Amino acid sequence: MEEKMKILCPRHESADSKIIAVVGPTASGKTDLAVELARRFNGEVISADSRQIYTGLDIGTGKATKREMRGVPHHLLDVANPKRTMSVVQYERLATRAIRDILKRGKVPILCGGTGLYIDTVLTNASFPSVPPNATLRRTLSKLSTEELFKKLSALDTERAENIDAKNPHRLIRAIEIATVLGSVPERVPAKQRYDTLTIGLTLPHNELSERIHMRLLSRMRRGMVAEITRLHNEGLSWKRMEALGLEYRFLAQFQQGKISKEIMLRDLEIAIRHYAKRQMVWFKRNKDIHWFKPADLNDRKKIITLVESFLEKKN
Repeated sequence: MEEKMKILCPRHESADSKIIAVVGPTASGKTDLAVELARRFNGEVISADSRQIYTGLDIGTGKATKREMRGVPHHLLDVANPKRTMSVVQYERLATRAIRDILKRGKVPILCGGTGLYIDTVLTNASFPSVPPNATLRRTLSKLSTEELFKKLSALDTERAENIDAKNPHRLIRAIEIATVLGSVPERVPAKQRYDTLTIGLTLPHNELSERIHMRLLSRMRRGMVAEITRLHNEGLSWKRMEALGLEYRFLAQFQQGKISKEIMLRDLEIAIRHYAKRQMVWFKRNKDIHWFKPADLNDRKKIITLVESFLEKKN
């Protein structure tokens, strides 16, 4: 049992290593800003998106195209097989390796994404319980609905149940797995920064963000998101795994299986994306060191550039 109770902690890095992080809710313009900053300040982008790490999940995740990258190197895109789950600990190791490589070449690492857990894991020495996977328990839990999984987690750990994505079966199962061994999911104590970090947050008025989410969903449908889902399934990605990947893949998988109509799929998916954006903001708002800006405001864009210039020129 002592082995299972260990806590995994990311390594400490040099405090004078400067990193820029661009965060915010989905559809807020993070990728565009990260690319602009990378071009201006000799940087390279590291994706902090829990689904863009998987190969083939392109349109549904909003993965930057070669044209959108505008010649800027991007890291941690297409680094994992979608049939297998990449843990946050695995992500941290890959991201840390990319950061070291970028810094070694005299460039600026720009961490960009909306997965708050990934960002916190890379930028701080946050710890995680090293509870190993329990294949037997996972097989049993995989037969339950998300509602049943959430109810089970609530009985084990009410606090974790309050802030988890109740529609994400993978996270629910992992939380139950940890709580079964430890009695509860350990609270992650606020951790120290591993780098000298400037974190820029992008925010939009509720109505504007909702409109962006709506227009982006329609755009992705026109670009062939349904065809992408079909291709992934034909290549061996199960409907069950696709639903576990969440949001676009969950709802489109249900649509392709005939479980829901196209109209209901689009309606419920858009609602789910808006709820996801809200959860992202709740996560990021806990960090009082984030500098918030409105991406569409030209004055704010100028302020961001000035802030980054000052940050990079500052001596520790």
